[in-house]
Amino acid sequence: MGPGKRSGTPRHSIWSRDFGLFFAARAVAKLGDTMLPVALAAGLLEHGHGAGAVGLAMAATTVCFAGLVIFGGVFADRFSTRLLMIGADAVRLVTQALAAVFFFTGHVVLWQICVIGAVNGAAAALFQPGVASTVPRLAADVQKANGAIRVAESTASLAGPAAAGVLVGLASPGAVFAAHAGTYALSALCLVLLRLPPALPGSLPQSEGFRADLVQGWREFRARTWLWGVIAIFGVLMITTSGPTVPLVATLVVQEHGSGAYGLVNSALGAGTVVGGLIALRLRPRRMLRAGSLALFGYCAFPTAVGAQLGVPLMALGAAVAGAGISFWGVMWATSVQTQVPPDVLNRIHAYDVAGSLAMLPVGQALAGPAASAFGAERVLITGGVMAGVVCLALLSVPAIRGLVRVEPAHGGPSTGVTGPSTGSAGATGGPAATTPRPRPRPTSARRGSR
Repeated sequence: MGPGKRSGTPRHSIWSRDFGLFFAARAVAKLGDTMLPVALAAGLLEHGHGAGAVGLAMAATTVCFAGLVIFGGVFADRFSTRLLMIGADAVRLVTQALAAVFFFTGHVVLWQICVIGAVNGAAAALFQPGVASTVPRLAADVQKANGAIRVAESTASLAGPAAAGVLVGLASPGAVFAAHAGTYALSALCLVLLRLPPALPGSLPQSEGFRADLVQGWREFRARTWLWGVIAIFGVLMITTSGPTVPLVATLVVQEHGSGAYGLVNSALGAGTVVGGLIALRLRPRRMLRAGSLALFGYCAFPTAVGAQLGVPLMALGAAVAGAGISFWGVMWATSVQTQVPPDVLNRIHAYDVAGSLAMLPVGQALAGPAASAFGAERVLITGGVMAGVVCLALLSVPAIRGLVRVEPAHGGPSTGVTGPSTGSAGATGGPAATTPRPRPRPTSARRGSR
């Protein structure tokens, strides 16, 4: 079946009470997260710190998140994902409320803001892995659920910076931090009210200790060619395209066309991600990663249009096309991971996915400046557009990636992906695990929290 055709599987409703609560939690949290950069930049600059301080504060969050998310995956597989997410939201509620107090009172010390950012990153590392296993437990149609969440998060990403700008203008950066703390309170409340269905027998992990769980997660990750293949190929994309695009696009567009044009281009990118999510709600390709790779060719348009200085309208069009392609790929990828990986290792696999995806992004960002100085920002961006196309071709050239077949739920209940820790694998659908047997769990007692 081609990438643009729908499969003949029955349609399932995703809108249950519990999925609605999780949907609201993700949307409101994303709204707050996209407000934060505006508040952080405005607040630190207002108190005499430079752009370097803003970057340092943001880096504190990113580094802690990327460094700890793998361990968060182990915790999420050993304990209750819902309680971990509630705890992470509670921690960030406290830290952002404390930051609001600092900015309201004028007591803004950079190291304190960096510590708050680091704690937020650690909390996010505990929160994020559980997202992967929660969606298939709440929705029978995992793709549609991911598409709905992607649309909500994309819409929040459009509204967040604008809302933050209004709050900074009418009140102060401290008000944005207070609002951000409020979004974590709302997210935590939704998760407190959420009731996950009981895990299927055999879907809870066999625990042999923290280190052994970590090693098993790596073994499971490595056993799936389609999984580590995508992460490895995306490392090239992060270095050559994604890393340089954000800083160089900002520099070129603002310098040549003004900040208003940059805002327009960013809005077009956000609108494109909404469209991509909506498309993912409708199209049901049998080979999801092949369809996602084809859609990802749209990413080429954004850096190429800016690098070629095609004018603001075409830059905005390129951004919209790129946003749609990235968003559609994101839904196809998330759904593939959630439905192809056994539930007992899903959180750890997702953690390796997130860590691997983030690892090369700072490298690309760090190389953007020197590369632009040596070759010109325009050439670097055009090269990035070309490399995005090369990455898509590389994805399509790997049989395990392009040939991975969709897993559909058997009937109307929540999807559980594969059937359990000893039988479920990508091999059931022609994936790489068909020739890679899963290690058998040893007869040790499992830690069975309320998941």
